[in-house]
Amino acid sequence: MYKLGIDIGGTFTDLVLLNETTGELIFNKTLTTYDNPTNGVIAGATDLLSRAGLQFADIGTVIHGTTLVTNAIIERKGAKTGLITTRGFEDVLEIGREYRYDVYDLQITMPEPLVPRTLRFGVSERVDYQGNVLTPLMEDDVAHIVDELVRGGVQSIAVCLLQSFTNPVHERALGDFIRKHYPEIYVSLSVDIMPELREYERTSTTAMNAYVQPLIDQYLDALRSQLTEIGFSGNLQIMLSNGRLTTVEVARQKPIQLLESGPAGGAMAGVFFGKLTGHTDIATFDMGGTTAKTSLIFNHQPELTNEFEVARVRRFKKGSGLPVRIPLIDMTEIGAGGSSIAYVDKLGLLKVGPESATTESGPACYGRGGTQPTVTDCDLLLGYLNEDYFLGGSIQLDKSAAQRAVEEHIATPLGISVREAAMGVHRIVNENMANAARVHILEKGHDPRNYSLLAFGGAGPVHAFDVARLLGSPELIIPVGAGVTSALGFLVSPTASERVRSYVSPIARLDWARLNDLLAEMEEEGFHFLEQTGHKSAEATVTRMADMRYMGQGHEISVKVPNGILSTLSMAELEANFSEEYQLRFGITIDNAVIEAVTWRVMVSSLPVFFSPKRANIEQKRIEGGKDFSGLKGYRQVYYSGDTVPCACPVYDRYQIRPNEYLSGPAIIEEVESTVVIGNRAYVRMDEHRNLIISLKR
Repeated sequence: MYKLGIDIGGTFTDLVLLNETTGELIFNKTLTTYDNPTNGVIAGATDLLSRAGLQFADIGTVIHGTTLVTNAIIERKGAKTGLITTRGFEDVLEIGREYRYDVYDLQITMPEPLVPRTLRFGVSERVDYQGNVLTPLMEDDVAHIVDELVRGGVQSIAVCLLQSFTNPVHERALGDFIRKHYPEIYVSLSVDIMPELREYERTSTTAMNAYVQPLIDQYLDALRSQLTEIGFSGNLQIMLSNGRLTTVEVARQKPIQLLESGPAGGAMAGVFFGKLTGHTDIATFDMGGTTAKTSLIFNHQPELTNEFEVARVRRFKKGSGLPVRIPLIDMTEIGAGGSSIAYVDKLGLLKVGPESATTESGPACYGRGGTQPTVTDCDLLLGYLNEDYFLGGSIQLDKSAAQRAVEEHIATPLGISVREAAMGVHRIVNENMANAARVHILEKGHDPRNYSLLAFGGAGPVHAFDVARLLGSPELIIPVGAGVTSALGFLVSPTASERVRSYVSPIARLDWARLNDLLAEMEEEGFHFLEQTGHKSAEATVTRMADMRYMGQGHEISVKVPNGILSTLSMAELEANFSEEYQLRFGITIDNAVIEAVTWRVMVSSLPVFFSPKRANIEQKRIEGGKDFSGLKGYRQVYYSGDTVPCACPVYDRYQIRPNEYLSGPAIIEEVESTVVIGNRAYVRMDEHRNLIISLKR
């Protein structure tokens, strides 16, 4: 049986085909078709299956991740959306937390709500913090408001009532009314999307879900229809932002959970390759066309968070975006990708990013109309990339166009050579990425020098060696299929369901019967979901977490909760787990302070997928004999950091390097999906799974 992973990225669509019986992998990478992303998916999959000698009917499972949700919110291309909330709370989306992300900016611009004021209505109802109904919901009031929204042309309605997470009766009644009288209108209820406290975040997340739901619903419906038309009859699954898989039906109801589905695949690939290579602690480094992302894999588990921002006014300024509260893998992102633009600012300083070349034109060397110098242009001029073998030769790079762009916009204004300009860009972008990764790791209470770096993405292996050196990483790992690793991560991710409930109480005063009932209900819902997707409950794993804090604090940290029936005997373990996590994050604990639990989370998951990856025979291009090294292709003039003259760098074909062979840097290793650049004082070994393990001498 075969599984196909599909990751639609900002520049390329990546595809990975897995033979579940043999572990053989076949990769493909094609340009993303922005007018209709499905076209790129079908074209790329058709080409991949043709090379494998297969038909769509041979595929048992397709697993898909996409940036469509993020792009729709950033570009404001979602549906016309209305909001119904408790009367008096219509402006919560604009009031927010009254937080200024830049206290010194007198002309500060705050993110504009996805729902305009004219489409936000308050309904007469009230529920208190314990779930008691104080003011009943009036059906006549509901009918008038919904009619107003429909006449206003909305396609989707978000419903977020005050305290509904304690008693959802009014939200459910509103949802039932809309579905009964206006079945063509999409409805998002906060009790389904984010059933926990914090009114602003809950309203923002629910409105965001409603905003993208029509788009994603139609897209997934069209994708499944097109796959069916060309012979696919298997199971279509969707990657979520927390690194777990779900069904198309759930994704259509809660599309906001797809917000970071692509990057989550990369993190889950980090879990897989960590186990495969025997590394328990790994920092993943995913560098694509527009951004670079780093996440932590600690003891074979990704770091999770529930807080995120999207569509920031200032892209990398915390607090300048729309908050969304969903379970997702914690990662840091900076505007450093292959298409990031380099420029000289008003002070005469060389800068890189965060702006990127458009996806249509790309870097200047792509020959599609781009004229601004980018990171890829500089990599080409330094000799790191092969102009005749980019994506296996499917894209011919124009070196002269790259040189003109760098010379005009950087070298001439700064009065330096083109080589110096290109090296300056390369060093700046590496420093920026290493600094971002270092801060992210330190903020988690960990030492970057204890983490091996797993690098992937189209541009990741080109820059990873210098980034790893700057971080002090002991080893650099370049996995098999590094250019399409996120799509491979989809194939090794488990199917899971995470349920959330708010129950605020000091640990010492918890109603243990109520808590056990709450946890049991969430577990039962999770087991039911897995059974519906064809997984056995007996093989499922249950993970419990609680968001906890010292009483009086405004934010929580996630703490492990033991499985089984909880009682007063569990209190000591909960408090110990909280203190351990708090100490790790902040370096202290507060004696005699009351510990309070806020939100409880239960994830029921299938077993993770594990296999021994092999490159499919059709991808092997080994040429035996006739060379002093089995993978040597030749030599190329390459500039490394600090070089004033190029070195004659050996270039190797990754497909011809044998398992357990060694080589030393400097070296360049080429494959279709990516290029690996290795500097001096490093030893490279290809392991038995065809991963490159690079030992770094300090």
